[in-house]
Amino acid sequence: MSDKNRLKVVLCWHMHQPDYRGPEQGDFQLPWVYLHAIKDYIDMACHLEQIPNARAVVNFAPVLLEQLDDYSSQIKNWLERGVLIRDPLLAALAGPGIPLDLDARREIVRACQRANEKHLVNRFRTFHRLISLAKTVDDHEESLMYLNDQFLADLLVWYHLAWMGEYARSNDIRIKSLEKKRIGFTMDDRRSLVTAISDLVGGTIERYRKLADDGRVELSVTPYAHPIVPLLLDMETAREAMPEITMPKAIEYPGGEPRARWHIRKGIEVFKRHFGFAPLGCWPSEGGVSSETLRLLEEEGFQWTASGQQVLHNSLSAASGGEPLPVSWVHKPYRLEDSSLCAFFRDDGLSDLIGFTYADWHADDAVANLLQHLETIAEVTRGEPNRVVSIIMDGENAWEYYPRNGCFFLTTLYEKLAGHPNLELTTFSDCVKQQTAPVHSLPSLVAGSWVYGTFSTWIGDPDKNRGWEMLVDAKVVYDRVIAENRLGEEQQQRAAIQLARCEGSDWFWWFGDYNPGDTVSDFERLFRLQLTYLYQLLGETAPTYLSEIFARGSGDPSLGGVMRQNR
Repeated sequence: MSDKNRLKVVLCWHMHQPDYRGPEQGDFQLPWVYLHAIKDYIDMACHLEQIPNARAVVNFAPVLLEQLDDYSSQIKNWLERGVLIRDPLLAALAGPGIPLDLDARREIVRACQRANEKHLVNRFRTFHRLISLAKTVDDHEESLMYLNDQFLADLLVWYHLAWMGEYARSNDIRIKSLEKKRIGFTMDDRRSLVTAISDLVGGTIERYRKLADDGRVELSVTPYAHPIVPLLLDMETAREAMPEITMPKAIEYPGGEPRARWHIRKGIEVFKRHFGFAPLGCWPSEGGVSSETLRLLEEEGFQWTASGQQVLHNSLSAASGGEPLPVSWVHKPYRLEDSSLCAFFRDDGLSDLIGFTYADWHADDAVANLLQHLETIAEVTRGEPNRVVSIIMDGENAWEYYPRNGCFFLTTLYEKLAGHPNLELTTFSDCVKQQTAPVHSLPSLVAGSWVYGTFSTWIGDPDKNRGWEMLVDAKVVYDRVIAENRLGEEQQQRAAIQLARCEGSDWFWWFGDYNPGDTVSDFERLFRLQLTYLYQLLGETAPTYLSEIFARGSGDPSLGGVMRQNR
């Protein structure tokens, strides 16, 4: 089959971590940025480097790029000049010594248990034994005094070894030597491990830049601090997919359009600073779109964007008056009338198979099943123009549920797709360039996200609504202070960045009783901390409610998490 007749398949991996830095570039509150770097970002790059004909779209949130850069600088400064690393867990690994404070030691024990039990703990006999001992401290805290420095050093080393990606584990002699040693790790061992982490974290952005330069991947971007842009522009768009939603008391986000445009432009600026070119595509935060969001993205120079399947379904159903949709409705790009921006929509079924189902399958069976689905789509859509299947998903969190960090599955997936005679593994920008007919017109767009086609994950719940009300209060004060011209230029820039951190989507994702309590507590506390610091930068007294907990989760940790399955 000729290239122009093959079904196009796009794998789009979204790399995102919220800004975990405390106020004033303080300590990282959680370690997920560097842990996902050594495990997931590097492994994904290696898969693409190893298979010449593999292609993918990799989307980076700008606040993730900034944090990767920050970690890289900090670790180098520690290695070269002994400057303390501003991440408590990584600093404890680096040393020198082990913290003496009992609370700090207790936090090390707790932090080192935050790993997938099946694939990151039970896989390593020594680490499993150390974790078993650590759990006794949870049950009997007085036993903490019996855990000596050597135990904590070994626990820290094994925690980081368990988080290592497969390519580092297989090819880095430092990692292989430490695993072989097993116990009794010295200060030199810990330094060797930190040096390996430095090489991995410090090389992440450069590896993706080279892949992009070589035409192996397309890199795209998200608005700067990962805000839900449609809600900034108009909170009432939440009613388009959920007419009965209970909204916050605040009826709008003041100055929403300038803030949305600020996030888009700042995101492009950060992307260009790290990769050296302007992105052509934008995965808006959580695939959150509205007609006005698409207009802004087009005005800021993007050629394509993407969202969830249910958003398209809601939009087409509204336009068709209830008429049945064509069989291949999701497997093509769309444009709003009088627009040139191309919009692609996630195939929820196939994306969720990778995210939630195939982890327990043999890699060969999983890939064969996915190819069967794609071959069926290719047959059903034969002869139709511009057909493309968009598989869009989190590029980080699924793989800890797979054996060997998804290595077997991803290698097989790329190899089979790259060599398939009827499928073309490609990118969204290439799809835009290679259109064989006018893109299908979409009369209107029902606002929503990739999660259920609504904004229910970020607004409508009492705790989420309270978060919005607190944010709106702060924005009103921000606008007043800026209007009064009370801040110098540098102070204004710092306040704008701090406001952006408070506008990120991740706070609202985690607010809600259905989420696990420990994680809700982490994000609720940091949200109040960030808002309080914003008031401080503005020279204003923070409201007393910012000293009070307003959200507590009680959900099952196995059900409330960083990924959501569409239903």
